Amino acid sequence: MKVAMIGTRGVPARYGGFETAIEEIGQRMARDGDEVLVYCRGAEEPIVTYLGMELVHLPAVSGKAIETLSHTFLSILDLVVRRRGSIDVAIVFNSANSVFLPILRLFRIPVAVHVDGLEWQRAKWGTWGRRYYRMAEALAVRWADALISDAQGIVDYYRDEFGAASEHIAYGAPILRDLDTTKLEPLGLTRHGYHLVVARFEPENHVLEIVAGYAKSSASLPLVVVGSAPYSDEYTAKIEAIAAGDERIVLLGGVWDQEQLDQLYANTANYLHGHSVGGTNPSLLRAMGAGCHVTAFDVSFNRGVLGENGRFFTDESAVPGVLAEVETELVQDLAAHESRAQGLQDRAAKVYQWDAVAADYHRLAVRLDNGELRRPHYSGRRRS
Repeated sequence: MKVAMIGTRGVPARYGGFETAIEEIGQRMARDGDEVLVYCRGAEEPIVTYLGMELVHLPAVSGKAIETLSHTFLSILDLVVRRRGSIDVAIVFNSANSVFLPILRLFRIPVAVHVDGLEWQRAKWGTWGRRYYRMAEALAVRWADALISDAQGIVDYYRDEFGAASEHIAYGAPILRDLDTTKLEPLGLTRHGYHLVVARFEPENHVLEIVAGYAKSSASLPLVVVGSAPYSDEYTAKIEAIAAGDERIVLLGGVWDQEQLDQLYANTANYLHGHSVGGTNPSLLRAMGAGCHVTAFDVSFNRGVLGENGRFFTDESAVPGVLAEVETELVQDLAAHESRAQGLQDRAAKVYQWDAVAADYHRLAVRLDNGELRRPHYSGRRRS
């Protein structure tokens, strides 16, 4: 198959879940004989191939609302003008990009849209941004040949809201074992000696609630926070203000050394995951694959991923209690604590395999190319 992947920052993956998915899926599809073309946002020193994938670098208009759309529009124009006839199937990431699907349909290129989570619920979008995303969801249902959902909760949403079927293809989890602590020593950290948060600083990721709840707790272990935000200065300032008043809170910012980040995951006493509106989150899978004990925000997406071995919290006020539970368990029943963590790693190894995910994408591409999924007759009207 000749497959184009459109709508993200591209690879190498340095930002979010979509980029990680393309890197992991694309390299495996290329390894197994597919030709994979990835559209990337401009780089200072662009490379033309990466892990067997062909890369195309195109510019984008800078700005929170327009960056993705402008780059996707240029990518699709490049595909239909310069590469017409050389691509069998297009996979477009992010439902926001569905406004451009008629161009692909005009040139008879079968297309699947990975719809991501419920983007219109994100606090960073104002009234018009939320309206746009709700409209874009409807257009994806109406114009895509297939929808891809990475979590059962997203499958349920599109079925209940639009009466539309979607392909349930989750992400994979890297399984990390026997990692040492050499890159934690400069940070003054030891195994099982800290709580951990890894997230972009956005309201729906509940970093502020975790930090504020921790500050009100009597936790003896420090809270290490990895992350930042490109467009959330006010939100970040609130987190920094709380951290400035509590010496137990350590803000590391972005950690780009992947070996150090892996060690942070693998050696934490407790990974706190506050994401609430996405589907299957790569950071959560990475924590599971590293053998973390996980405490997650209580939504269906996170419960579906973690299963019976996760702990959950509902708001800021619940954070002190769950931290106390974890620290008590560490002292009084370390075997039970480690059993929870091992159960999550075993689940990740069994359920979230990148090889299986890539195989599902290849099979979907074949079905699209064969016309099995072309243009389902969904109106895009909401039932609610």
